[in-house]
Amino acid sequence: MKQFLPISAQEIAERGWEQLDFLFISGDAYVDHPSFGPAVICRVLEAQGYKVAMLCQPRWDKAEYMAELGKPRLGVLISGGNLDSMLCRYTAAKNERSVDKYTAGGAVGQRPDHATAVYAQLVKQLWPDMPVIIGGIEASLRRFVHFDYWENKLLPSILESSGADLLVYGMGEKQIMEIADYLAGGASAEDLHYIRGTAYLSDSLPDDEYVELPGWKAIKDDRKEFARAFKLQSKEQDPFYGKIVVQKGQKKYIVQNPNIFPLTMEEMDAIYDLPYMRQWHPSYDAKGGVAALEEVQFSLVSSRGCFGSCSFCAIHAHQGRIIQARSHESILREAKLLIKLPGFKGYIHDVGGPTANFRHPSCAKQLKYGVCKDRQCLFPKPCPNIDADHSDYIALLRKLRALPGVKKVFIRSGIRYDYLLADKKQEFLDELCRYHISGLLKVAPEHIAPQVLARMGKPGKEVYLKFMRMFTQKNKEIGLPQYLVPYFISSHPGCTLNNAIELAEFLRDIKHNPEQVQDFIPTPGSAATAMYYSGIDPESGETVFVARNPHDKAMQRALMQYRTPRNRKLVLEALQKAGRMDLVGSGHKCLLYTEQEQRGGVRGAKRDASRGPKRNATGIGARNATRSTASGSAGGKRREDKRRR
Repeated sequence: MKQFLPISAQEIAERGWEQLDFLFISGDAYVDHPSFGPAVICRVLEAQGYKVAMLCQPRWDKAEYMAELGKPRLGVLISGGNLDSMLCRYTAAKNERSVDKYTAGGAVGQRPDHATAVYAQLVKQLWPDMPVIIGGIEASLRRFVHFDYWENKLLPSILESSGADLLVYGMGEKQIMEIADYLAGGASAEDLHYIRGTAYLSDSLPDDEYVELPGWKAIKDDRKEFARAFKLQSKEQDPFYGKIVVQKGQKKYIVQNPNIFPLTMEEMDAIYDLPYMRQWHPSYDAKGGVAALEEVQFSLVSSRGCFGSCSFCAIHAHQGRIIQARSHESILREAKLLIKLPGFKGYIHDVGGPTANFRHPSCAKQLKYGVCKDRQCLFPKPCPNIDADHSDYIALLRKLRALPGVKKVFIRSGIRYDYLLADKKQEFLDELCRYHISGLLKVAPEHIAPQVLARMGKPGKEVYLKFMRMFTQKNKEIGLPQYLVPYFISSHPGCTLNNAIELAEFLRDIKHNPEQVQDFIPTPGSAATAMYYSGIDPESGETVFVARNPHDKAMQRALMQYRTPRNRKLVLEALQKAGRMDLVGSGHKCLLYTEQEQRGGVRGAKRDASRGPKRNATGIGARNATRSTASGSAGGKRREDKRRR
């Protein structure tokens, strides 16, 4: 009979266990679902016959709290949670979030800042000789010297700050099985230093061939070295040709072994076929459960990895650039389980991965030679060798739509429209519009200024406009009133005030009034964060403008919502500073009224007639009031993340 993994001493006793093999400490509440990393790793270990329990969100004021479930026989595994603990707690403005979706009842403050490191330190205080292995997104992306935006300073590798014996980077299933078997066979922590997809501390340099990055002191002395370090290590993340990477930390060397090879379809299927309960632990019922489950409970993960390689995103650094996919049979089995779940109303909310329409490697050579070291698959334009084919994805979606009990299958995890346009058959756009949108399709052009898009690694404005026209025409053809919800990022490295105004003018022209906007957050592990800290583009070595001052960032953000009354003062200041007062007045190209017009309440027929219908696109109910035949575009709410672990 399926059951939850134990999370208390009582539940361990009920299983008749005298001692755990592994204790897993998590910064999140326990949700037994394949979109939650701690649950996946524990289920993988359970399937191998190991006794594992989860200690979720323990108190951290005393080391003794780490012993609540007893001392394990083989080791302690630690993850800060599905998100970096700092990102989970703080906003782009460095304010504390009011809700924590990964905690029961949304309560905040249930994990420490830098949770992975804090938990590891406490375990080492309690059990100095116990092997401590850290993993998850927080450990994975902080494995080298990194910049922390919320503390606004350079931090050492999380290996040094935590005192852990080993760091698992990436998704971790392959590594954890090998680690467990080594430890069960009597291996020491040092014997684990040869496992792919791991990193460790060393007093000396490795004997094998390696690439050395600028170290802690060099980066502290010269920020440009941070950009150089990022470029060097990012080039070695491919499992087929990547070398050992070494960086001198504050006291020791951080040694990263080469990446693991991509999971086969059979390996992917085995992970997602494990007996997940697909629910939060019942002990959280009284608090209202764990909100993060709601976003994925009736969704299906079909693939991993992303060859989009956007500069501001670290998913490709965590999951890799080579796409790994599940079989149709495995996904259909999971869909049949969803249909039987309480609360399922016939709607599969999503079928995808980091990018929904990536279902296979971008070209045939990647599974033999790896990804190209010095070129991207989609930027600045699709590679001539790219295999832009949606046939497999379309076949999967058709099978899911045909299942008894399924009314609709949505795609919500995002598509790359440049990849869609590169598909010569153009069958997917028709399927997408006919069957997989609920009135609104969310896409992410992110910006429209060429110099900003170049830093982002995103396609040009003309590509988005082409997709917009094709999307509008397709919906007109099939007779469905459906609209695009484009997302944009403010204050990305390379974005000047004039670029932000250029974006505001674009939003004006397509009559789009975003209800929510995303201000750039420099999270560890991304190329854009290297730009933010160093002022250098790691790839080109060029100097990059960076808006670091909070007020400058606020002006760029306000320009994206220039129609919002509370933003008027900031928008006016931005336009004055940029010498763009031509955008203040009553003309149809203006962003703001003059003070006199504002006081006079000039919001009547003259203004509306010149600018078109007032935009307040918040959903399908507002469709008639927000229709724009020029753009087929509507506002909407940005969905929080994503599929990281």
